[in-house]
Amino acid sequence: AKYGALVLLVVLGFTVGQGEFAHFGQAAGTPHAGLFGLALVSVLWAYDGWGDLSFVGGEVRDPERNMPRALVLGTVGVIAIYLLVNAAYLYLLPIDRMAKSPLVAADAAQLIVGQIGVGLVAVVVMVATFSTLLGSILTSPRIFFAMAEDGLLFKPVARVHPRFHTPSVAIVGTAVLGVVFVLLRTFEQLADQFVVAIFPFYALAAAAVIVLRRRQPDRPRPVRVWGYPAVPVLFVLASFLILGNALREHPGPTGLAFGIILLGIPVYYAFLRAPRVP
Repeated sequence: AKYGALVLLVVLGFTVGQGEFAHFGQAAGTPHAGLFGLALVSVLWAYDGWGDLSFVGGEVRDPERNMPRALVLGTVGVIAIYLLVNAAYLYLLPIDRMAKSPLVAADAAQLIVGQIGVGLVAVVVMVATFSTLLGSILTSPRIFFAMAEDGLLFKPVARVHPRFHTPSVAIVGTAVLGVVFVLLRTFEQLADQFVVAIFPFYALAAAAVIVLRRRQPDRPRPVRVWGYPAVPVLFVLASFLILGNALREHPGPTGLAFGIILLGIPVYYAFLRAPRVP
């Protein structure tokens, strides 16, 4: 439903909307690499979720075939929709108005179908929020569940609900953490700090591909990384550039996120050395 609404917005924006292609001209201002990097952090939050399928990889049918297809097609599809939607926004609204607008989608919809467009956008945002939440409930708790199964978290976290066969304790724990985060930070702060906190792990995952190729060269690999080793190396370098820029431009919030991550290292080793309970 939400993708259909976005596609409809694009079609109506370019056909019915009284926009101007002159809005696509270069905006006034001096380019600043550091500020561009900070803006990129927020953009990356909008795209995050591209790798969440891997969290439930053990429950995917025919993962060798379906996971690469889902990851690639899903990511390409989201990129295409985002680019088209933003092009429609820019066609309808000049860049200075977009910068001052609290909700660009509502302003764009209002220009197309009038005041009713604002209400329609509110409904689409609500549906999109709930659908995103459902996806997060499905995937995110699996991280804690897998850690508990491997003895890296409290064993009860790996408990499976007897009726629904879901990681119930991990789901409840994730929900509690989410509520705490919402109470402590604004949406903008959470979005930026989430990207800063998650990208070190994305970089480590990409680096692990190189390490495992060297340490376990004969291990069966049904799915192989395209463009190895250039792709994982470039990904790691890009991650370091993004994180380094965030630390330079916003040292306080970024340093806090890094500090919390570093606190996880002694916790990890504490669980690693603790006696395993069957």
